[in-house]
Amino acid sequence: MSSLPTIATVVGSGTMGPGIAATLARAGAEVRVYDISPEALARAENTFAFASGVLDQLGSDSVEGGSVSFTTDIGEALAGSLFVIEAVPEKLELKKSVLEQIEGLVGDDVIIATNTSGIPISTMAESMTVPARLVGMHWSNPPHLIPMIEVIPGDATDTAVTDQLVDIVKAFGYHPVIEKEIAGFVENRVLYAILRECVALLEEGIVTPEGLDTAVKWGIGYKLSVIGPTRLLDMAGMDIYAAVSSYLNKELNSDTETPQVVTEMIAAGKLGFKTGGGMYEYGEGDVAAKLKDITAGLVAARKTLSSITPV
Repeated sequence: MSSLPTIATVVGSGTMGPGIAATLARAGAEVRVYDISPEALARAENTFAFASGVLDQLGSDSVEGGSVSFTTDIGEALAGSLFVIEAVPEKLELKKSVLEQIEGLVGDDVIIATNTSGIPISTMAESMTVPARLVGMHWSNPPHLIPMIEVIPGDATDTAVTDQLVDIVKAFGYHPVIEKEIAGFVENRVLYAILRECVALLEEGIVTPEGLDTAVKWGIGYKLSVIGPTRLLDMAGMDIYAAVSSYLNKELNSDTETPQVVTEMIAAGKLGFKTGGGMYEYGEGDVAAKLKDITAGLVAARKTLSSITPV
């Protein structure tokens, strides 16, 4: 764990912050979580406790010396910090403002990683004093359970900073994937391509939500969790892929706008788990039960996948 900074700061305690903090603390870092909102920090403490419990279920190694504190004082959060993760909402001007605050409170040699899910790193770095130390570090949600991190250098990012971030990610047992800048990065581009086709199939009445989830879980997800897409091409054969894609690609959905069924659900206040209804309806207690099932499934899947050779 020698490459892991001993003191790290997570700026922003929303959806991802507590899980990120739990992961780093588990690996032995002193982690400070900052947010401007006391209410947000109170929620983050509860989420952190939940994430820590999940890591216990996972049986992941726990390194001595790790700790987490929560504060609304950004100066306190950044004092002596050796590594900073910016995890505030996906608003460019907000991120630029926060990065300016961070730069004023840490040394020039401190790496600042942004957990943006798609805003160009180069754009965020434009107003920075030391743009070479900004690098993309996109965690996948839930961050304490998905052991893959996209590492995205911007135009100004120093190569040594990218290399150091890769070492940090490996130090807490995750898999770093170095990528070039592109809208949405790699994970979300692939995910949203799948979701676009899925929603189109639902809109056309080709399949039910239950049937779609079963087909994707067992026909695609199960397979791809063991065999990566490029290895799958080798297994299937380029000739087979060429033959099928020659007619199927023309039939795939290529809409560039948000699907109508989704906009209609939003207008009706059906946002999914957070409102008790979306593609499925959820009664009292259903969401909590489903989240418990999902967490247990991810824990079991990670344990299994960690025990086999990735391809």
